[in-house]
Amino acid sequence: MKKLLVSFLFIFCLIGFVGINPVLSDQKKPSGCECLAPAGAGGGWDFTCRVPAAQLMPKLGLVDGGMKVVNMSGSGGGKAFSHVVTTRNNDEKLIVAASAATATRLAQKVYGDFKADDVRWVGALGMDYGVIVVGKNSPYKTLDDLIAQLKKNPRKAPIVGASSVGGWDHLKMLLVAKEAGIKNLRSINYIPFDNGGKALLEVVSGRAAAFTGDTSEIIGQLEAGEVRVLAVLSDNHIPVLGDTKTAKEQGYNVVGGNWRAFYAPAGISDAAYDYWVMAVKTVAGSPEWTELREKNGLAEFTSFGKDFDIFVRKQIENVANLSKELNIIK
Repeated sequence: MKKLLVSFLFIFCLIGFVGINPVLSDQKKPSGCECLAPAGAGGGWDFTCRVPAAQLMPKLGLVDGGMKVVNMSGSGGGKAFSHVVTTRNNDEKLIVAASAATATRLAQKVYGDFKADDVRWVGALGMDYGVIVVGKNSPYKTLDDLIAQLKKNPRKAPIVGASSVGGWDHLKMLLVAKEAGIKNLRSINYIPFDNGGKALLEVVSGRAAAFTGDTSEIIGQLEAGEVRVLAVLSDNHIPVLGDTKTAKEQGYNVVGGNWRAFYAPAGISDAAYDYWVMAVKTVAGSPEWTELREKNGLAEFTSFGKDFDIFVRKQIENVANLSKELNIIK
């Protein structure tokens, strides 16, 4: 009877294990895994690969050994997207950092003929709200000061960000400018960089008037006292930013959240896809991620699997409509 009970418990545990980890039903948890960051070091995509993926997935026992992070900048993430679709379509050990910026580029067809169907959308685990930032010695003390200069002579107030022209970082500044009553949005002098770290250095050095990026990208420079935040594009205050006012509190009704997420190659098996969904969901629900998410200024936001796929497609539709309204695309 005792042997029978032990056998029953073993079978029960095995069934439960397989049910939770579908890709592990006939093999060990994946090893040699890689997270591809579609930009250089120091930006939001790099953070997404290095913290929730490379740092926490091994720690939580979701992958065997470490997870390699590869940075591939170019074309606002288009080089990495093309690489995944054309070269690694069946790679079941690969996940790629994604965000609202990814959806923006797809909506505006920055990635050419590539579309949402060319990858599998895995899941999101945080919302990174936009910020407008200046250097510590900047003459612009408030968001109103910056807007006044943009109305007077926008060429003398270059704005930098990590997206291409018309991309997510640019869109955030255009939405604020539109809310401020600036009619000629094309007059805004926006200069794109391939990652947030490089763009932010332009502000720190005084070569640019302001940086439009995301909260997680500025924490290091903010803690070092090198920058000041004029506004955060959220509904509520972000604890890590202290008493920084929202744009809405300053009279500009703009909210711009950049979700942090992952996609996988389209050609992987359903079992591998389900495993990555489970892995991202496990990270998102862990106390380790909650602590790191809050430390880096990300708000709570989760969406996984089919629900996330629907969410992304709706985002692409919304951004396409907004881009047409702002005359970024026809």
